[in-house]
Amino acid sequence: MAEVAAAGRRVRVDMHLHTRRSFDCLSDGDAVVERAAARGIDRICVTDHNEIEEALRLKERYPDRVIVGEEVKTAERVDVIGLYISERIPKGTPALETCERIREQGGIVYIPHPFAGGKGSGERLLAEVGHLVHAIEGFNGRIHFRALNERAVAWGREHGVAIGAGSDAHTLREVGRTYVEVPEFEDSPEAFLAALRHGRIHGHFSSWAVHLASTYAKIHKRWAA
Repeated sequence: MAEVAAAGRRVRVDMHLHTRRSFDCLSDGDAVVERAAARGIDRICVTDHNEIEEALRLKERYPDRVIVGEEVKTAERVDVIGLYISERIPKGTPALETCERIREQGGIVYIPHPFAGGKGSGERLLAEVGHLVHAIEGFNGRIHFRALNERAVAWGREHGVAIGAGSDAHTLREVGRTYVEVPEFEDSPEAFLAALRHGRIHGHFSSWAVHLASTYAKIHKRWAA
C-alpha cells in the first residue's frame, strides 16, 4: 500500500469536472486544463458523463495534470465516479456492478454528491455499495445546501473512507473553485488515495446561475444535433 508523508509540498486537485464531451457542458477540454492551471490547481479529474474519450486525450496531452475519470449514470439513476480507469463503463450499468468494474480496472470508486436529490446515492445505495467505496465527495461546488456536503463528510468519517472535493464544473468560470489539497503524490490510484487521507478541503459554492448554463448547453446540443 502506498504511503505519503503529511508534511512537505502539497498539491491542489479538483476531483470532479466536465468538458464538452458531457451532454450538459460546452467547455473545451484544453481550455479547462489551462483555466485550472491559471487558478493554481495542480491536477484535475476529468469526469465527463458516461464518457472517457476526452479525458484520455487530455491525459495524453497533459500527463502530469490530468487524472482520467468517468461519471456513470447507473441503472438506479444515481452517479458513481471511477477515477484512474482506462475503459468506459456504459450508462445504465447497475451501481454495484459499476463499482465492481471500476475496481477491476484498478480504479478508485468515488461517490459524488451522495445526498443530492435526484442524482445522489443516498443511504440505501451507500449501504449496498459502501464496502466497495474508496472515497466520497465531501464538498461539491454545485450543491448549494451545506448540510448535504456535511452529511457526506460524516458518512465518510464513519465508514473510514477518504474524503474528496470538486467543483463539478460545467463552465470555465467554475473550474478550481473547489478542490482538495493533498501531499504531493505519484500518479497512481494507490498513491492518490493515500494522499487523499491527508487532504484538506477548500470549498466555494458556485452561483445558482451555473445551472442555467448547463440547461443552455443541453438545449444547444439538442438543436445542433
